[in-house]
Amino acid sequence: MSRKVAVIGMGNVGAAVAHYIVACGFVDDLVLIDKNEAKVKADALDFYDAMPNLKNHTNIFVNDYSQLEDADVVVSALGNIKLQDNKDDDRFAELPFTRVQVREVAQKIKESGFHGKMVVITNPVDVITSIYQEVTGLPKNHVIGTGTLLDSARMKRAVAQRLHLDPRSVTGYNLGEHGNSQFTAWSTVRVLDQPITELAKERGLDLDSLDHEARVGGFTVFRGKKYTNYGVATAAVRLVNTILSDAHTELPVSNYREEYGTYLSYPAVVGRDGILEQVQLDLTDEELEKLQTSANYIKQKYAESQEAAKEGK
Repeated sequence: MSRKVAVIGMGNVGAAVAHYIVACGFVDDLVLIDKNEAKVKADALDFYDAMPNLKNHTNIFVNDYSQLEDADVVVSALGNIKLQDNKDDDRFAELPFTRVQVREVAQKIKESGFHGKMVVITNPVDVITSIYQEVTGLPKNHVIGTGTLLDSARMKRAVAQRLHLDPRSVTGYNLGEHGNSQFTAWSTVRVLDQPITELAKERGLDLDSLDHEARVGGFTVFRGKKYTNYGVATAAVRLVNTILSDAHTELPVSNYREEYGTYLSYPAVVGRDGILEQVQLDLTDEELEKLQTSANYIKQKYAESQEAAKEGK
């Protein structure tokens, strides 16, 4: 069976997603969609020019929503990163733009007859994932945001650097909103086969400073080049491949949690049918409080975007 993925929004992030997919030959058919016709056609030609030097061939389709009907996964990478500049490191800076664009795109996705899984990168990702689910009418477990898959990776990188380890040797999660209210759930983090809370005492680790490093990592990258792309694109493609290969992998992604009444990042088992099972963590009271605060913030922003949509803004 052929694998087919679409990437909507070919900015810095969408292009990095598409390049990773083409370079590694993860799919047979790749659909690229962007309002900037010249840019998306140029990307397609550039990928075709890369193919003689690649191991795999990928068929590429440009700006054709009808191709989504039999797509396995649609990746939303649209956005306007310039709105992020000088906005005090707030991922909600893009919301007035993305909530309008996403409603238009979601309607086109729905009209195409698409019935696969959605992977949402567009910020603010938890609110935008909610909007995609609402407009497309796809089952909640089929619409997934990259969420704190990236923040958890940043935490692992920060911890690993401090301990001179490979970041893949660190396990654990950042939870909640992919934004300023997310946090590292230190009770879930293990290194060298012991809880990091124990290791921190032994080795004098400042967990608050590591949490801060994970949280601001994206803004450090942003200030250096005015966008972030490789980290989040890699997280998104990992999520796409987990769906395509029915891997049943536990990942901290933005999924709809009934008990919080919203999309937020919390580990779930992901496979071909999207969210297969939701994990139940044994969090501390302090972590539960932080998660509730994060959930409330996401819900408030989603409600505001709903009001704006009603008023035609």
